[in-house]
Amino acid sequence: MEASQCVSPALERLTFNNTALKKLPVDDSEEPGCRTVPATCFSRIRALQPLVGPTFAAVSQSALALLGLGLQDVLCDPLAPEYLSGSRLLPGSQPAAHCYSGHQFGLFAGQLGDGAVMYLGEVESHGRWEIQVKGAGVTPYSRDPLNSGQRVQERCSVVLRLAPSFIRFGSFEIFLGRDEFSGLQGPSAGRHDIRAQLLDYVIETFFPRVQQAHSNRKHRNMAFFREVMVRTAKLVAQWQCVGFCHGVLNTDNMSILGLTLDYGPFGFMDRFDPDFVCNASDKKGRYSYQNQPSMCRWNLARLAEALGSELDAAEARAVLDEFMPTYETFYLCIMRKKLGLVRKEEAEDRELISDLLRIMHNTGADYTNTFRLLSRVPWPEEGDSETATVGPVVDLILEQCASIEELKVANEPTMENRELAMILSMAQTNPVMFGMVADRPGVSQQLELIRRLKELLETDQDELKEKQRDDWIRWVSRYRRRLTRECDGTSDASLILKERLNVMNSTNPRVILRNYIAQNAIQAAEKGDFSEVNRVLKVLEKPYSDAFELEPLGGSNVTSEEEQQKGRDTDYRYDRKPPAWAQTICIT
Repeated sequence: MEASQCVSPALERLTFNNTALKKLPVDDSEEPGCRTVPATCFSRIRALQPLVGPTFAAVSQSALALLGLGLQDVLCDPLAPEYLSGSRLLPGSQPAAHCYSGHQFGLFAGQLGDGAVMYLGEVESHGRWEIQVKGAGVTPYSRDPLNSGQRVQERCSVVLRLAPSFIRFGSFEIFLGRDEFSGLQGPSAGRHDIRAQLLDYVIETFFPRVQQAHSNRKHRNMAFFREVMVRTAKLVAQWQCVGFCHGVLNTDNMSILGLTLDYGPFGFMDRFDPDFVCNASDKKGRYSYQNQPSMCRWNLARLAEALGSELDAAEARAVLDEFMPTYETFYLCIMRKKLGLVRKEEAEDRELISDLLRIMHNTGADYTNTFRLLSRVPWPEEGDSETATVGPVVDLILEQCASIEELKVANEPTMENRELAMILSMAQTNPVMFGMVADRPGVSQQLELIRRLKELLETDQDELKEKQRDDWIRWVSRYRRRLTRECDGTSDASLILKERLNVMNSTNPRVILRNYIAQNAIQAAEKGDFSEVNRVLKVLEKPYSDAFELEPLGGSNVTSEEEQQKGRDTDYRYDRKPPAWAQTICIT
């Protein structure tokens, strides 16, 4: 029987249009191996590299629905694992790999491209969806990270992923000339004709309103750049508000559509720390939690450079200057929702939020669970005894805070001992020079860690808990005073209270993908058991829902060694403060 006759009707009905390959330059070379690919945006993949006996580990029903497919459409098709892993060609699919460049950790890296990803094509179904498989084999852009020339056999998985487009900032950097620092250039350096072609394709296809609103090319391009800036500012504000760290915010990982993509060693913060770095290879913290907004702006500046004469330079700088105010507006809007401040905007809200984050940092509070618990703060009523009223919720918050030993570990300086000793000695021997050095961000951060560690060494657990409790009672009381101003005297307080709870519980996730949750699923999967992967997938599809029978917040945490070991295998407490062993996980 012919392979095409074995395709299930549902998969056969996928309508591929593959517009990118029709409108952009495509490399048709059959030359094997990794190579520089000039004057092109895509390279065709001539031969599939099939897996041996692929099977489904997990299937997202919501992702299938975007393609107009149901779960049974693929589970009942014996060939579906081959089609959806890139091991067998779907009718209408045209495998290819995208060529792009990028700035990685601040330096231009020349040609990069889809080294581990294969474009299968684009499908029109409930919108426009580009289908890719990650881990499908070698492309012209595949690189050996060890530069040894040797291939290593490893167990692998292939991920099928969807987005309207995977074009990124780095897609426009293939036209850059030789970089003065790295000495590298884009594979299509100087090909401004192709740059214009790519820009036209992106704007016409994904920014139709911008295209329709402007007859002047330069005005159109500036409107496009401003829209990319706004989408990027909104995206990073959403990241910050759920404690998400991308990990590798290089220009080649920045979506031109303002989407989250190519997050590798990503992580959600457990304990709130503005200097949180999820990627252990980011030694200098370039992409730390608090640096993400400024790094996104930096990447936008590189995009402006790549677009070159397509933009007005002075106007582009003005757009870049709008980034941080735009980000702050989005950030404050979401943060107000996280606090249930839905009726009024007050100037003091910014300080209320910053003070909350300062207390969370000082007490080592769990970012996700603390925000989720704030919906339990009682609505202010006349005659309340403040301490008695807020005491129960403060006790729950304190259970999400770090112990004195955890805080000591968290506040240990990360600078090398010799360098740190030199700076501390300078404080005694040359105060003027020390004052100049101490103002540097990296040094001031280390000095602050030393100060905090000294305070912790001079206290004990009981004193710490008492201080933490006092700090939280003061902030919660202040928060309740702000809540009273949500009522304007004419509105029904019960309606405002209901609205507040609905907004908070739909903005503050109950469950996030914490590293220890992923580690449990990985360990089971390595033994051939994908049940935990599927359980986690099911829970994360509704991260704000209370429908799942999870352990309630405020319960006791895993403490004994036996329970910790058991937790590594069967820990379903996804909405709990992470167990102690989670701090030992290193992602790189």
